[in-house]
Amino acid sequence: MSALIGGIAFFKLVFMPKMIQEFLSSQVPPPATITAEAAKAEEWIERLPAIGTLIASQGVEIASQVAGIVTGINFESGQDVTAGTKLVQLDISVEQADLASAQATLLEAEVAFKRVSDLLIKSVASEANVDTARAKRDTAVAAVNRIKALIAQKGIVAPFAGRLGIRHVELGQYISPGLAMVTLQALDPIWVDFPMPEQNVGKLRVGQTVDLTVDAYPGHVFAGTITSLDARVSQETRTLLVRGTLPNPDRTLLPGMFANVAVLAGAPKNVITVPRTAVTYSLYGDSVYVLKRKEDQAAPAKPEDTIYTAERRFIKTGQVRDERVAVTTGLAAGDQVVTSGQVKLTNGALVRVDNSQALVPPATRPLQ
Repeated sequence: MSALIGGIAFFKLVFMPKMIQEFLSSQVPPPATITAEAAKAEEWIERLPAIGTLIASQGVEIASQVAGIVTGINFESGQDVTAGTKLVQLDISVEQADLASAQATLLEAEVAFKRVSDLLIKSVASEANVDTARAKRDTAVAAVNRIKALIAQKGIVAPFAGRLGIRHVELGQYISPGLAMVTLQALDPIWVDFPMPEQNVGKLRVGQTVDLTVDAYPGHVFAGTITSLDARVSQETRTLLVRGTLPNPDRTLLPGMFANVAVLAGAPKNVITVPRTAVTYSLYGDSVYVLKRKEDQAAPAKPEDTIYTAERRFIKTGQVRDERVAVTTGLAAGDQVVTSGQVKLTNGALVRVDNSQALVPPATRPLQ
């Protein structure tokens, strides 16, 4: 009886587990189908990314220095104007009457001054009389010039060439001093201001190329140059304000637009790049699956029948540009990396490459 019990125990505890283990080890799963691509050696210029805002090279709100009633409007909303173009005319009827009176007074003062000057030559008048007449004439001239200046102030002109905004004034409206009537923006060239982290300050130089994209024109890259660097680093954000200048002949870029900026810093460098989809990011480090041909297999009839072993390799990544990632360590040019299907893999798994089902990036990436 004890021998029977011992035999059953041996079968269940030793023989059966061993038999199950041998059976499972003999069941090799079929190779997983994945897509792959060779790592490339490329020349990249270091790009320093930033978020910026477009600013007009000159921009003001047109307002009047003096109060008055609007008697003339010589522009339309959105119009391009040149420097000196008269935009708004305020009522000057009172000033014109005062100017006529002041000019009459000036004429009388000039005649009196001339008469006294002639008498001085004949030794009939004293120099004191001449000085008094000259002072009256100069006072009359100043009065005329003052009224002319008031009249000029009531004719509001464009201080520089640019594009006008939406009009905020109407005929017959009373204008108080400082009331904004319209904005004027100089759009060509246009500025972009953006902050750069303190650690990148040493890489920045005036004259470096700036690439800029805006959401309004997807796929269009605008080029400019750095024209100035701020004199200090912000204590609050530890960033340096940088200003770039871009030509804008078509006036497509407008002040206030949000801009993605990249500064091209330094000379081109050789880097190893892989598709974005090849990199697996985790808390333990970034990795890729590298393919190695299975050595013990016979020569396949078709290249797509080749069996590879997937080896997980940890890497260090660098810049990201479009759909590619730079790899600074861990890969060499020509290494085959898995670009899709990593979720099915473990280290040492057998795979077969089928690039007919390769992932294609969308034409327009979603906003981040």
